[in-house]
Formats: sequence, structure tokens, C-alpha cells
Amino acid sequence: MKQQALDIHINPSDEAIRLGPLAVRFLIAGEKSNGSIAAFEVVVPASERLAAPAHSHDHYEETIYGLDGVLTWTVEGKQIDVAPGQVLCIPRGAIHRFDNNGRQDAKALCVITPAAIGPQYFREAAEVINAAAGGSPDRVKMAEIMRRHGLTPALSR
Repeated sequence: MKQQALDIHINPSDEAIRLGPLAVRFLIAGEKSNGSIAAFEVVVPASERLAAPAHSHDHYEETIYGLDGVLTWTVEGKQIDVAPGQVLCIPRGAIHRFDNNGRQDAKALCVITPAAIGPQYFREAAEVINAAAGGSPDRVKMAEIMRRHGLTPALSR
């Protein structure tokens, strides 16, 4: 029986997806992990709020590991600061969002299990957020993109 060569990559993406001032860089996407995991870095400048609405997802957990600075995550209405070396697991169905309320840029590693979301979601969201040129993005378009990629927008921020 002939074995297939493994398709193994180190740092598979040098693409930085810019969502306004935020940047997302995928380290591993689902197609490289048989759908078991997706991992990406997110960099959030000081004093920046997430432009996309709060949301939940029913098909995967999201685990956040703080690398630099502090991101304030609001999960089911409770604010949780995630600093370097701290971990937050957001369970399926929990409404959440994040902001950088500090004076230092923040960076976090986000791990999605299973890999139900990938770079394409962030590329599409970036188009809508960047088209708003710093203003509020088109909420109808954002909601459509979110739903198509398995996220459920919350009714209010």
C-alpha cells in the first residue's frame, strides 16, 4: 500500500488580514488539520473596540491565550481581562466580544475547535469593515457574513 506524503507547513500564512486597525494572521487553518483545529493571532491596537457585533457560535469552542497587552472579553455580560499567559475558553453558545481598553497594543492566540471558521470569514468581514472607513460597518452585511460562517450576531452590542 502506497502512503501519501504528509502536507506539513510551518507558519502556513504570512497573510495579515486587516479589519480596520485590527490584524488577523492564521497559523493553521482547518484544511491543514483535517478540520480539528484552527489557530490565529489577533493584534488589537491600544484603545480599539471590535467593529463587528457581539456574537456566539454553536459549532465550536474558542480558546484565547493572551500574548501581549490585555484584551477585555465580555462573555455573557461579564467582563474578563486576558493578559499575557492567561487563558479564556468561550463555550459554544456564549455571547461574546472583545475590546482593548488599555494603552498598550494587545495580541492573543485564538484557537477554534473544531476548525469551523477560517481565513475567508475574516477576509469577507474585512471588506465590510474597511469600506466603513472608521465608521460603523454595515450591520446587515456583517450579520449575513457572520451567519454564513456559523456565527450568530447578538441583538445588541
